[in-house]
Amino acid sequence: MTSDGVPDFDALIRALQHTSGSVLNPASIDDRPLYGQTLSIANCALDMRFGTFRAYIFQDIIDKHYIIALAHGDIVHPKNPLYTRLHSSCVTSETLRGCDCDCVQQLEGALEVIAKKGNGIVFYLMQEGRGVGYVGKARDRMLVQASLDQLSTFQAYASMGLKKDHRNYDNISQICYLLGITAPFIVLTNNPDKVDALKSQGVPIAGTEALEFEPSPFNLAYLTSKAAGGHILKRPSETSVKRALPPEPVIPFKPHVLPEARRFIYSASYFLPMKPVDNDILLTEAQFKELFQKKSIDRYMAGPKPLVLGYQLIRENRFFVKIDTDSITAFKKENPTDPIVDLLTTPYWFRVHVYYDVVTSQEFVVLTHGTPRIYDIPVVRVHSESLFNRFPLRTVENRDKMKMSVKHIVSYGVGAMLLLYNDGRGAGFGAYATDRMMSESGQVLSSDEAYRKLGVGYDSRDYDASMLLLRHHIPNEKIQMIMNSPASLVKKSEYAAALNAHKIDVDKWIFLDDHALSE
Repeated sequence: MTSDGVPDFDALIRALQHTSGSVLNPASIDDRPLYGQTLSIANCALDMRFGTFRAYIFQDIIDKHYIIALAHGDIVHPKNPLYTRLHSSCVTSETLRGCDCDCVQQLEGALEVIAKKGNGIVFYLMQEGRGVGYVGKARDRMLVQASLDQLSTFQAYASMGLKKDHRNYDNISQICYLLGITAPFIVLTNNPDKVDALKSQGVPIAGTEALEFEPSPFNLAYLTSKAAGGHILKRPSETSVKRALPPEPVIPFKPHVLPEARRFIYSASYFLPMKPVDNDILLTEAQFKELFQKKSIDRYMAGPKPLVLGYQLIRENRFFVKIDTDSITAFKKENPTDPIVDLLTTPYWFRVHVYYDVVTSQEFVVLTHGTPRIYDIPVVRVHSESLFNRFPLRTVENRDKMKMSVKHIVSYGVGAMLLLYNDGRGAGFGAYATDRMMSESGQVLSSDEAYRKLGVGYDSRDYDASMLLLRHHIPNEKIQMIMNSPASLVKKSEYAAALNAHKIDVDKWIFLDDHALSE
C-alpha cells in the first residue's frame, strides 16, 4: 500500500514478474519462470559430438509448441557477439535419415561452428515445414513428386492456400529475457527473413554468416526453390549434380478418413530417400550386374584404399555393397564418370504415409518399404522418437535403434515402421525433460522415481492406435516384430494386448539388443 492507502500495483507487478536471467538464477528448484507467452519447463546438459551444450526447454503457453535453446559457453557475458541459429525442426532428416533437404546439415553445421567459437546458442523451434506442420509439409512433398519436380515447393504451398512461410519467432526475444542474453547475434542463416524477424523484436544483430552445403540429387530441386524464394544460396545454380526422381510415380490424393479407423485422416503419401545404414548400399540383382559388368567388383576392392569393402547377397537376390565413402569421394575427383561414384548418392527408398489424428490432434507417420506379397512376413517396428536424439549426441542409443530397425526391414525387403512422437514413454517431451533435470540435479535416483513425482505411469503410449494403422499396411496377420529386448516386451503389457486385440500374429521377435552396428 502507498502512504495514502492506495494499492501499489507497480510493486505487486514487480513482485510477480520474473526478472531477466531468472532461468539461470531461479528463486528455487520449483520455480518455472514465465515471460510473455514463453514458459521455462526444464534444463539439462547434452553431451554433443562437438562438446557439452545445455538444453533450456521452453513451451509456448498459447499454441503449446516447445522451443529448445541449445547453449554453449558463456551466453550472458560473452566477449564477442554470440553465434546463433534459429532452426526449424525437420523430422525427416533429423530422425528418419532423409536426404531430400539440407536441414540436418545446417543444424549440425551450426552446432559445430558454435562449439569452435566457444559460445553461442541454437534455438530449435518445433515448426515443421516452415510452420505448417508435417501434414502440410507431406502434402507439399507429394505434390512436388507427383509433378516430377515441375512444381516448386513454394508453388505447392500456394496451391494449397498456404503462405510460403508460417513460422513465428516471437518466443526468441522472450527466451533472451529469461536467459539474460543481451549480447548481439551473428546469425548463422541463408534466410534474410529470420534476420528481419529478430530485428523487429529488438534483438541486436552484429552480422550474418551463411550455412551452405553441396546439393545432392534429392535436395537440389528443393534448394533451387529456396534460392528462388529469396534464400542466399549459390550452389544450386553452380552444381553439376543432376536431380533424381522417386523410384515410382506418386499419385496425389485428397485427405480422407480410414473407413476402419475414422479417427485417422489419411493426408499424404510420398517417397523418402533415406541415408543408408553402415554404408551398406542396397542394389537389385540387375543394378549389381550393370554396375560391375565392365569392371569387376574385385577390382574396386583391391589396393591400399579400396572403394568397396565387401558385398553380401541378401533375400530376393539383392545385394548389400559396403563402400568406403572417403575413398570414393577422393576417387570421384579424378574419375567423375565412373559409375561407382553413384553409390555415394544411392539411398534406401521408403514410402511415407502421414495421418492426422482427430482424437489427439497429432500426426502419425508410417514408413513402408517394398511391396508385400501374400507369402511375405513383413518386418515391423513401432519406434518412439526422442527429440534430443535429433541432435548429434555422443551417445545415440535411440538413433541406433532406428538405424538397426531400418537395416532389418531393408534386409528382408518388406516391412513397415510407425513413428510415435512420444518422448517419455508417451508422457511427452516436457515430462521427459523434467525427468532429465530432476535426475541430473539429484532430486531423484531414477526415472521411475521421477515419473512417480510427475504423477504419470510407466507407459502411456497409444499402442492401440499404432496397431490400427499398422494393420492397414500389413496384408496378412503374420509379422516379424522388432523390439528392444525381451525385458522391454515384458514391461509393455499394453503392447502385447494391442497386438492380440488387432489379431496381429508375431511369427518372429527380433530383439535389437542382440544386434550391433559397425559404425
